Amino acid sequence: MNTSEPSLFDILGPIMIGPSSSHTAGASRIGFIARRLLGESPRHAVITLYNSFARTHKGHGTDCAIIGGILGFAPDDERIKDAFDIARSKGLNWQFKFQGDAERFHSNAARLQLFGEKNKIEIVGASLGGGRIKIEEIEGFMVEFTAQLDTLVVIAEDIPGSIQHISAIIAESKVNIAQMFVSRNKNQKPPMASMVIELDNPLPTASVEAIGRLGWVKFARLIESIQEGSSMYEK
Repeated sequence: MNTSEPSLFDILGPIMIGPSSSHTAGASRIGFIARRLLGESPRHAVITLYNSFARTHKGHGTDCAIIGGILGFAPDDERIKDAFDIARSKGLNWQFKFQGDAERFHSNAARLQLFGEKNKIEIVGASLGGGRIKIEEIEGFMVEFTAQLDTLVVIAEDIPGSIQHISAIIAESKVNIAQMFVSRNKNQKPPMASMVIELDNPLPTASVEAIGRLGWVKFARLIESIQEGSSMYEK
């Protein structure tokens, strides 16, 4: 199946809490991916909503949905309706910002900055409709993935042979690479690169950790496919 093409299920929309698959299910998934990339429970969140997200967030529950995703809730989790109260009880504090006319961004876009005890992450994601999303930016790097496939995100020094080393670890795990998206920033010192690697099968945790231990790798996180009923959501 070509995951870049929407299925009938995508068009009809997922099982979810809220009135709009774009403004609630998609928003929830963007929040959830930010949490997974952070790699720990967040303590503080700064969330900027753009365009339609900014203008209609209250009526469509976008704000609750994003907080619910940050807490690790699936789009159909009943707790999303109480996400603000649950977040407070877990010690999460947050700040919303709004830009209702930002031509650079998708009509339903959000920037999330999450801070934990040890880590921080900044992403930009867009909700495409039917619960589908696209992550467009991670830590200032332009990226593109939908999380319909298991996806490995790596940020590392831009050194010769880096892709070969990472690909070899994946191959040793007998996992096939579906596609790879590489973005570079030569202006950083040292020059840095991001790699978004979509996979045909789940990558073992040991392999992700082995990539993270490479001396020139700053960041390695696995985003499991965000399909309905996934076991990765918080219970």
